[in-house]
Amino acid sequence: MTEKTEKQKMLAAEAYFPSNKQLQADRMNAKTICHHFNQLPPNQFKQGMKVLKELFGRTQSFWIEPQFYCDYGYNIYLGKQFYANHGCVILDGAPVTIGDDVMLAPGVLISTATHPLEAEKRNKGIETAHAITIGNSVWIGMGAKILPGVTIGDNAVIAAGAVVNKSVAANTLVAGVPARLIKLL
Repeated sequence: MTEKTEKQKMLAAEAYFPSNKQLQADRMNAKTICHHFNQLPPNQFKQGMKVLKELFGRTQSFWIEPQFYCDYGYNIYLGKQFYANHGCVILDGAPVTIGDDVMLAPGVLISTATHPLEAEKRNKGIETAHAITIGNSVWIGMGAKILPGVTIGDNAVIAAGAVVNKSVAANTLVAGVPARLIKLL
């Protein structure tokens, strides 16, 4: 049996070394595309969506305002009518699946990447990534952070500044650090 590549380990939610040459090359490709997108003049934003479409794993109709950054791009799956305001960061070591009619306010961070709690492992550069799923008709407020392994249910609202470290039920409003249920919608 052949040993898994670091990319295969990453995609399987196993510990991996992000310093691997293939993963570095993949991130450099994404950074180059994001840089190109972020430097386009405002009257060429439509062209920018075409640039980003080539980067993502799957898209339908979407609009992303610059500045936008991601790690790989190929692990980002967007539904219909996706909108991300300025300053969105998606660290997509694992799949980030986003449903239809999702809106992200400015400064939203979505991160699948995490590091070991044990200093010895962490100091070796090991990382893991855990998928994030965001349902349909979700609104994520300004500066919110979505952490690894979280699922957000349909019609949920994430308040500005919330840090979501646990899954969020459908039809709920969560807020705070860490995010907690405020009310049913």
